Amino acid sequence: MTDSVSGLSPRCYALVPAAGAGVRSGAEGPKQYVQLAGRAMLAHTLDALLQVPGLSATLVVLAPDDDQFETALPDLQGQAVWVARCGGVTRAQSVAKGLDQLLASGAQPQDWVLVHDAARCLLRPEWVTDLIEACLDDPVGGLLACPLPDTLKASQAGRVSATIDRQHKWAAQTPQMFRLGQLQAALAQAVSDGIVVTDEASAIEAQGHQPLLVEASLENFKVTWPADFALAERLLQSR
Repeated sequence: MTDSVSGLSPRCYALVPAAGAGVRSGAEGPKQYVQLAGRAMLAHTLDALLQVPGLSATLVVLAPDDDQFETALPDLQGQAVWVARCGGVTRAQSVAKGLDQLLASGAQPQDWVLVHDAARCLLRPEWVTDLIEACLDDPVGGLLACPLPDTLKASQAGRVSATIDRQHKWAAQTPQMFRLGQLQAALAQAVSDGIVVTDEASAIEAQGHQPLLVEASLENFKVTWPADFALAERLLQSR
């Protein structure tokens, strides 16, 4: 697909916000540097993205005071991996600052950006390729997601208050792929409107758009709770 304004085919960039402290994980220090199967969690994540042929570069957004990246990932630095120590307090702030950095580094508003959680370290390159192929000609963009298989319960005071219909409900994953300029504007508008966005798709949705759902695997889960680390390590070792 060629952009009608510039006459150039839009490029694809990955953006990995990795400025969080990982409070829920129970780990000592940022969870993206926890060792899994002999490597930092973030190393597994970036390794998968580096194997995607459609990506021009991957930008990692770190906290301003991060002093661990170069030591923890000595073999993943180079032209294909860019680092910016400009992360914010929230994920949305880190993504917004990362978008600014991409534009300052030569990316264009019509280019695609694939935002991916650092803690989804079981990502496979073919899943990213599927997302790119599905979204490249889409007017909105989309995200990897998985239809919910389980019965859903609402709770109140530790007891079930209702059973929720799971039909047509999906668990959102990442990467989430949108036009850089459109996502930048959507995140800025969400801040202006006082909307709390927990992922990029929700910011796009707030503008009245309907992102495409691209089915992915349950294996693409986000390492969040203490028990998730052992599961992720077993799965990485089995590959």
